[in-house]
Amino acid sequence: MIACLAPLVVLLNGLAAGVLFGTQLGGWPLLAALPADRYVHAHAFFATRYDPAMPLCLLGTLAGDIWLAVLAPQAGARGLFVAGAVLAAFTVLISLTKNVPVNKWVRTLDPDNLPRDFADRDPRWRWGAWNQRRSVLTILALVTNCAALALLL
Repeated sequence: MIACLAPLVVLLNGLAAGVLFGTQLGGWPLLAALPADRYVHAHAFFATRYDPAMPLCLLGTLAGDIWLAVLAPQAGARGLFVAGAVLAAFTVLISLTKNVPVNKWVRTLDPDNLPRDFADRDPRWRWGAWNQRRSVLTILALVTNCAALALLL
């Protein structure tokens, strides 16, 4: 079972890390540079493209790491899978409490009729900072899971 589960976890983690890394390289700089109305349109577009793939990848990584932490025969691999699970759990927590609420709110806005106080409520910088944190955590989880997989080989 470990021989199938460990590569699957690394795949799911790698897909999530790749999307978040790509967001840091291209998506976020674009969103940060756009005027408010174009930002709202682009953010709403991006936010709907990653569901349900990203939640499945992140939750699959978390669940898989927990299973592997229980099943792994070596203590070192078990410890690394626990660390991967913790990193994935923090990524999920940030996603659910910081990024998803912004994504949902932005999708409710009409880019051609933004609230008068949008400049005061513009979520870009908060969203971007939390997205950067979850990107780093997901990449660290991937490195950790790759190290754990290497111990199993």
